[in-house]
Amino acid sequence: MKILVTGGAGFIGSHTCDRLIDLGHDVVVLDALTPPVHCDGRPAYLSPGAAFYQGDTRNRDLLTNLLRRVDAVYHLAAYQDYLPDFSRFSDVNIVSTALLYEIIVAERLDLARVVVASSQSAMGEGLYRCPADGDQLPGMRPESALAAGRWDIPCPVCGGPLEMRATPERISNPQNAYGMSKLGEEMVAVNLGRRYGIPTVALRYSIVQGPRQSVYNAYSGACRIFCLSYRQGVAPTLYEDGGAIRDYVNIDDVVDANVLVLEDDRAAGRVFSVGGGQPVTTREFADVVMRHYGSARPGVVTGEYRFGDTRHILSDISALRALGWEPKRTPAESVAAYAAWLEGMDGLDGVLAAASERMRALGVVRRAGS
Repeated sequence: MKILVTGGAGFIGSHTCDRLIDLGHDVVVLDALTPPVHCDGRPAYLSPGAAFYQGDTRNRDLLTNLLRRVDAVYHLAAYQDYLPDFSRFSDVNIVSTALLYEIIVAERLDLARVVVASSQSAMGEGLYRCPADGDQLPGMRPESALAAGRWDIPCPVCGGPLEMRATPERISNPQNAYGMSKLGEEMVAVNLGRRYGIPTVALRYSIVQGPRQSVYNAYSGACRIFCLSYRQGVAPTLYEDGGAIRDYVNIDDVVDANVLVLEDDRAAGRVFSVGGGQPVTTREFADVVMRHYGSARPGVVTGEYRFGDTRHILSDISALRALGWEPKRTPAESVAAYAAWLEGMDGLDGVLAAASERMRALGVVRRAGS
C-alpha cells in the first residue's frame, strides 16, 4: 500500500514509517517540523525511503493532494506539550482530524484504513474503586488539596480511600486541555468513520518511551527528563511524592500495535488502549534510569507538582491483547535505547533548566505549601 503518515518526522511517526517501509509499503510523510520538537529542521533519522512534504495538516490543498495518492493514513501529527495555550490543542488536534475526514468524504476516497493517534490522557483520572461505594470516576483534584500536599484522591461519596483500577476504553474523563483535545479527535475520527464507511481506528497511547523522543518538550517524557538529569550527574525532581502511577510502553510495542490495526479488520471502528500493562510509580521509573546510569542518587521529592496532572492512570489493554498484541519490552529496555540515542548529542546541558523555568513561569509547576 501507499500510506500517508502525518507527523511522520516525529517520535512515534518516524518509527512507524521505518517499519512500514521495512514491510514493503510506500510511505509519504507530512510534517510541519514545528519547534520545540523540531528545532533543527528535518531530522537525520527520517528514512530516505519516505517521500517527505513539509507542511501543516490544516492546509486543505496540500492535504487533499496527498490524500488523493494514498491507500491508508496514519494521522499522528499533534500538539502535545501540556502548557496553558488551550486553544492550540483543539486547533491542531481536532481541526486537522475533522479536515482529514471532510476531504475524504468530499473526494469520495476509498481508503483501506485511517489510524488516529489518541492518548491515555483522554481517560483522565481513570477508574477507581471504593470498598464501600463501588466504582468511581473522580473529578480533577482541587488546587487547595494539591497546595496542601494531599496527593491521593478520596472517594467522592464517602471520602474514604480509593483503589486504582485498570481503565478500559469505555471510560472518557479528560481533565486537561490536551486530554480533552485527544478525546475530541478520537470522537471525530471514529464517529465520522462509522457514518461514512471509512474504516477507522483510534489508539490511546500510554506513556511511550524510546529513542527520538524530543529532548526539547517542556512537559512530556519521563524517560527524557530522568535520562538528561542522570546524564548530567543530577538527581531528578520527582513531582508530588513520587508515587504517581503510570504505565510505560516501549516505542517498538507501539509500532507493533500500529501495524496490527492497519491489517486486522476486527480493529475497524474501535478505540484501543496501547499501554505497558504494568503499574509503575514515578519513583520506580526514576530508579530504573538511576540504575542504568550507575548512579546512587535517587530522585528527590521537593514538594513541587504539575498543576493539571492526573494522580494515577493504568490502561486496560485487554481489548488489543484479544487481537494478538502484547507489550514485549520492559521499561529498562526503553531507557537503555533512549540513553544510547542521547550519546554524542551536544547542547543538552541547559535543556532541563530552560524547560523547568518555562513551566514555573507559566504556573504549570507549583510548590505545595507556598
